Amino acid sequence: MNIGIVIIGDEILSGKRRDGHFAHVVEALAKRGLELKWCRIIGDDPAFIVETLRQTYASGDIVFSFGGIGATPDDHTRRCAAVAADMDFVRHPEAVAEIEAQFGAQAYPQRILMADLPAGSTLIPNPFNRIPGFSINRHHFVPGFPQMAWPMLEWVLDHHYLELHDLAPETELVITAFDVMESPLLDVMNELVRRWPQVRFSSLPHIGEDGRRLELSVRGRTGQTAEAMDFLKSEIASLGYRWEDR
Repeated sequence: MNIGIVIIGDEILSGKRRDGHFAHVVEALAKRGLELKWCRIIGDDPAFIVETLRQTYASGDIVFSFGGIGATPDDHTRRCAAVAADMDFVRHPEAVAEIEAQFGAQAYPQRILMADLPAGSTLIPNPFNRIPGFSINRHHFVPGFPQMAWPMLEWVLDHHYLELHDLAPETELVITAFDVMESPLLDVMNELVRRWPQVRFSSLPHIGEDGRRLELSVRGRTGQTAEAMDFLKSEIASLGYRWEDR
């Protein structure tokens, strides 16, 4: 099952703020033996948010959406999530209870707006200020603030997708091959992929003042990865090129 993220905010696209969610998601997933398949960064345009969510709903993927669930005029994600799912936009009683418990009378008239969610949503607890995120259609919507979003992300992974966790994460092995670029090694690369189809292979060429080199990596289950890397090292050496473990 694929896992993707949607990061919402004009401030990211304009460069006013730098995104930190991508790196954290990759790390949080890796700790659980999972991996990120895709990422979209979009602005605060309601029509574009709706179109994006319609596409991602239809994918069946697990999706984490960051940002835009507040109560300011540029926060459109809650309503857009309902529109994209063709669901009513309603006041969620459990969200009301959480917000009232945290803020009392000061929940009204503004903070309570954040209890308006797509009908049928389930809540994601927010340990920072109790204003919850929400889940619908395998999509999990959390705030843009890392101190709120990241524990909420991990709560979802550990409460909704525990069965997907792989307690024996994949192994990645990396070498650097010197004074060579990709073309002379294409036959070796293709043979590796043919023999070990479950192993991920990547090649990153570098050209610098110190010459040409390739960073070659294989990633997968420990036994298969070791076999594929042994093959790669042997073939590179047989072609007369030097390599080193990274």
